[in-house]
Amino acid sequence: MRWVVFALAALLAAAEPRYSAHQTGDVVRLQDAKTQTSVSVIPSVGNVAFDMSVKGQPILRFPYASVEEFKKAPRLSGIPFLGPWANRLDELGFFANGQHYTFNADLGNVRGPHPIHGLLSSAAGWQVVQLKSDAAAAWVTSRLEFFRQPAWMAQFPFAHTIEMTYRLSDGALEVAARITNQSAVPMPVAIGFHPYFQLTDAPRDEWVVSLGARTQWMLSPDKIPTGETRPIDRFTPNPAQIALRDLSLDDVFGDLVRDASGRALMSVKGRSQRIDVLFGPNYRAAVVYAPPPAPAGRGASQAQGFICFEPMAAITNALNMAQRGLYKELQSIPPGGVWKESFWIRPSGF
Repeated sequence: MRWVVFALAALLAAAEPRYSAHQTGDVVRLQDAKTQTSVSVIPSVGNVAFDMSVKGQPILRFPYASVEEFKKAPRLSGIPFLGPWANRLDELGFFANGQHYTFNADLGNVRGPHPIHGLLSSAAGWQVVQLKSDAAAAWVTSRLEFFRQPAWMAQFPFAHTIEMTYRLSDGALEVAARITNQSAVPMPVAIGFHPYFQLTDAPRDEWVVSLGARTQWMLSPDKIPTGETRPIDRFTPNPAQIALRDLSLDDVFGDLVRDASGRALMSVKGRSQRIDVLFGPNYRAAVVYAPPPAPAGRGASQAQGFICFEPMAAITNALNMAQRGLYKELQSIPPGGVWKESFWIRPSGF
């Protein structure tokens, strides 16, 4: 009889679909049963993917005990979206199409004298428009209609809609962004993502980083690019393989090294675990953020450390640097046009 039980179990396992996608309350979950990979997203708080796990090992930093705790006081973690600008601006305003726009500080949605990370990292208003799985993938697409919020439009007066798709296939996650410009004038694109990665098989001091870039932007003390670049020889003798030990990174990189498909690769490796992050060609820059880990005793995930490989459509302060002629790669969307790009997270060695 035992062989009959095993045979039935095998048949049932074979009948179960490899990919699944479902929503429970605020949380959407995508699963790949074959690679034992799962991704969890909370559309109601910035459409953040707050968990990606492989065989039970989390590869995204999420220093919260629960989703409810995160909802009460969300901070950057998981895979936050940064828009309509990423990272810092050097003043309380920006240039677009040769015109200067000044922020309204009284609205309370612009942070600091060097406004950072835009307006949307924990925004409500994302609506799930598709949640599906098939034989090849599981995915969720959510939409945010920026133009419906007066407090956002007051700061960045370009009507647009953002669609974001998380697609899990063969153990890798694609994060696809699509922006439609509904304004009557060109809309500059300076968005980005700020994913927080971690490894669980080695302490931070043993991680090795690979950077698919040729140049580093020089930064002022307040982390604003000066307009000068240099080769990444700071990381000699081998800039392609960088030991994270004793390094504190918060740097902007450009001139990304592309493969035949136009993708650039950043990676971090522990003893056997590895995370590759591939940037599509419309991500023109990368910010790499890896501060020293918090002292032990503040929680295992913080003491373990993290690294952020941040896909950026443009460098820090690109809106204002382009106006001054110091940055040549700022992209824009024509009226009625669309900008789209993806990046991919590919774990291995788990």
